[in-house]
Amino acid sequence: MSPATAPGTPAAPPTARPRRVRRAWRAVRAGDVDLSVPVGSLVLPNPVMTASGTAGHGDELQAYFPLSELGAVVVKSLSVEPWAGNPPPRVHQTPSGMLNSVGLQGPGLEVWLSRDLPRLVAAGARVVVSIWGQRIEDFARAAALMQGVSGVTALEINVSCPNLDDRRRMFAHSSIATAEVVAAVGESCPGLPRWAKLSPTVADLAEVAGAALDAGADAVTLVNTVLAMSIDIDVRRPVLGSGAGGGGLSGPAIHPVAVRAVFDVRAAHPKASIIGVGGVMTGADAVELLMAGADAVQVGTATFRDPRAPVRILSELEHWCARHGVRRVRELRGAAHG
Repeated sequence: MSPATAPGTPAAPPTARPRRVRRAWRAVRAGDVDLSVPVGSLVLPNPVMTASGTAGHGDELQAYFPLSELGAVVVKSLSVEPWAGNPPPRVHQTPSGMLNSVGLQGPGLEVWLSRDLPRLVAAGARVVVSIWGQRIEDFARAAALMQGVSGVTALEINVSCPNLDDRRRMFAHSSIATAEVVAAVGESCPGLPRWAKLSPTVADLAEVAGAALDAGADAVTLVNTVLAMSIDIDVRRPVLGSGAGGGGLSGPAIHPVAVRAVFDVRAAHPKASIIGVGGVMTGADAVELLMAGADAVQVGTATFRDPRAPVRILSELEHWCARHGVRRVRELRGAAHG
């Protein structure tokens, strides 16, 4: 008999095993899954949208799938005046995503309203207009142009851009500045829901989200790209044309960042509407963000590899729900919180 099993010798403790939650479910047909989700004052037919900056200003993706199949189409951020953006190179592939410093290039809202919006409406898209500015009054002017415009579902307020009145610090890096922008947009365009798109590079994202919600935001979009940089070691200079300004990292590399951001904000603001975005490449990624606390998700960088990614991800999400007996996708919201 070995010493470990000799009489009077304490038995070795059993090896700890992770606890598994067992759930009984019955698979349902994919077509029977209710994909509709509430986002603030809206109810969207499904929780998958494009992410601003990755699907152009108009109906570019209509060539690959009907835009009407998505919950919404969020267009690339627009300012009142045309904006040239940053010098090239503007994008750089990383091992798990991409860097971009496009610099919010756009034709200006008046051109967009006459040229691009009619095509989106004709395609049956639910259009969310992303607006940006360098001062609070820029956001107010942009919002004023949207007042009474037919065919626009909501405004996404991109506060992850430089504030000229605050040493070029992002609006989203300040709870006060974020709240001021959201309030100004509401005063200029009270008829449209407001979604505040926030940056993950802050000390307390839940605090900034709370400020946006208190100022009247219907929802918060979490998160924008992560500030990052890549250096060409041969020429000893930053790779992107923005130089010392660096760029924004997107793609699978930031997915865990987005999950954590959504989880924390959901815990801090249980009744808030949250749109999760960051590295959604598959239906499983979408499920993860929904379980973290998102009501809906946006698909961005994946469209550069596969322009049909948004509808593929929607189909994968629907089939995941069917296999796991989830009859209404909104049941997944915050499931990871217990």
